[in-house]
Amino acid sequence: MNLQDLLTQHSLAPLAWQAGTDAGALLRDGRPANLDVMTKSTPTDVVTEMDRRSEQLIVDLITAERPQDAILGEEGGERPGISGVRWVVDPLDATVNYLYRLPLWGVSVAAEVDGRVEVGVVIAPDLQDGYLAIRGAGSWRIRGTDVTSNRVSTCQDLTQALVTTGFGYSPQQRASQAHVVQALLPEVRDIRRTGCAVVDFCWLASGRLDAYYERGLNAWDMAAGALIAEEAGAVVTGTDGLDPAMVAAPAAIADALRARVHALHREAFG
Repeated sequence: MNLQDLLTQHSLAPLAWQAGTDAGALLRDGRPANLDVMTKSTPTDVVTEMDRRSEQLIVDLITAERPQDAILGEEGGERPGISGVRWVVDPLDATVNYLYRLPLWGVSVAAEVDGRVEVGVVIAPDLQDGYLAIRGAGSWRIRGTDVTSNRVSTCQDLTQALVTTGFGYSPQQRASQAHVVQALLPEVRDIRRTGCAVVDFCWLASGRLDAYYERGLNAWDMAAGALIAEEAGAVVTGTDGLDPAMVAAPAAIADALRARVHALHREAFG
């Protein structure tokens, strides 16, 4: 199946794909020589002019075609709507990577219908990868004209799992998260840290990683990526914020990883 055929699987998929790819092109090709950088919650939590330009591009595309839809964006907050559709947007995930010209960053666009994510798109321009998921239809990696179905790894044993995670911005939160990593590291094959939640979800979906957990993710960090992982066979829990951490993994190791990660987070955070 080619990309155009995939996009016919849901009425919101073409707009989600266009928004993600157009924003990704802007971020890749429109970056100024001197990037204007500001801070948010802490001195290490940065936002750039390109985050805001990317989000504005996405919002403009959506509102031009679907003016009655709601939009939740990382930089612009929430715009109400009356259609039952809400777009959840991370215009530039892993801004620090982008700032340092590391290739692990991406754009995330998800379309919710009546509170449930139905379409998810992640674009990673420097990796030349795009990811698309449609609920009930599947999850795919798109690279140029090549389309590949995503499938999570066949890992059966947590001790053999390559696990990825991320960290928050406050020093106190990082110290507690480091305690979790220190305890978990001897119990798995190894741990990776990309600095980009949307890439973590997509690499899990494509079998490049066996599992992913993280505390403190926001809706825009997870909406598209979680669907991409779920449609590839991952069990994803904690996206509602009720658990100590979001955990995503193949079914064979999901329960064991979730139990261990949750126990360690309760120990570290109290």
